[in-house]
Amino acid sequence: MTNNNPYNFLPFQPTGRNETDTANTYAPEDMIKIYEQQFLIQVPEAQLTEFLPALKSFYDIDNHTLDVSAIIFDAIADASIIYNHKIKVGRYQILAGLVKETIEYDEDNKSDSGTDGIDSNDSEEAQAYTLECKRTFFINDIEMPYYFNLFIHGDSYSTLTKQDTFLEQIYWFVSDGAEDNERLEAINAQLGSLGIRAMDLTTIYEIVNYVEDSIIDDAMIDTLNKLLDDAE
Repeated sequence: MTNNNPYNFLPFQPTGRNETDTANTYAPEDMIKIYEQQFLIQVPEAQLTEFLPALKSFYDIDNHTLDVSAIIFDAIADASIIYNHKIKVGRYQILAGLVKETIEYDEDNKSDSGTDGIDSNDSEEAQAYTLECKRTFFINDIEMPYYFNLFIHGDSYSTLTKQDTFLEQIYWFVSDGAEDNERLEAINAQLGSLGIRAMDLTTIYEIVNYVEDSIIDDAMIDTLNKLLDDAE
């Protein structure tokens, strides 16, 4: 008996046909899932050339539909595709209150990152604070917690990441800058245990870049500003 769905494509109900009656149309949320499957379904190398035609045949769509699905994903999806992995940023948590820190201002030792959104006195006398935080990420829908200490001084901030959770260990692997094959194999072994396919160095670096860019968002900045206002 022939298997009409050898790649286990998700079944979706078409909403109709396109204007030229050459392809099915689907709801936007279903088109996002169709788009994601192009990258997230693991396909044996020998079947790579057969995969995309099989996907188009299963959904009865054409290349234009796939192009539209990519546009919809970019416009409304709350995730990113990094090579063959989907990563999504989740909610943040502030785990404790602001802790005052005493520092000596040093012109040659400024914070290594910052944001224009956090409001504070940027003079040498500005009070410095630290704050214990957590940000949740999802890789292929698997939850990945990420804990960090946030240091705020004036209009700048920096983060210090722990090394406890799996995602934090991936961050430090990249931060160390050494191409350690044993550590990479250990990372991929743990990914495999979570049902996530292996990553090469390029993918891991891109994942960490995404994490760094997403740790602090506008909603968290608003909360931080309120905490700083209340502390003054």
